[in-house]
Amino acid sequence: MKKTKIIYWILTGLLSVMLGIGSVYDAISAPEAVEHVTRIGYPTYLVPFLGVMKILGIIAILIPGYPRIKEWAYAGLAYDMFGALYSHVAFGDGVQMWGGLIVGLVLLGASYFYYHKKESEVSLAI
Repeated sequence: MKKTKIIYWILTGLLSVMLGIGSVYDAISAPEAVEHVTRIGYPTYLVPFLGVMKILGIIAILIPGYPRIKEWAYAGLAYDMFGALYSHVAFGDGVQMWGGLIVGLVLLGASYFYYHKKESEVSLAI
């Protein structure tokens, strides 16, 4: 169980840092973030909304307890990343623009898997 917890927190920490950095730029509507999103045709007002929602999702994943909220947070972050990946590929961007999203999706999936593995080990121990 200890090994599962360690792997879960490492994966979740990496995911949080990866998403958190970009989310802060989005939330404050940094010019780079606005340019990145508007370049592929999305409206400017979407940038701070997505940034704040990603920050809330990261917080929900990091706070212990609240399993239903965690499920929604994982789903929301997955929708966000899949949507971004699809948008970049459909726009014709190269792998240098969307390759990081693959890493993020792998981290998200692994964190989700180990979250459930950790929870099932806790319930078996009780």
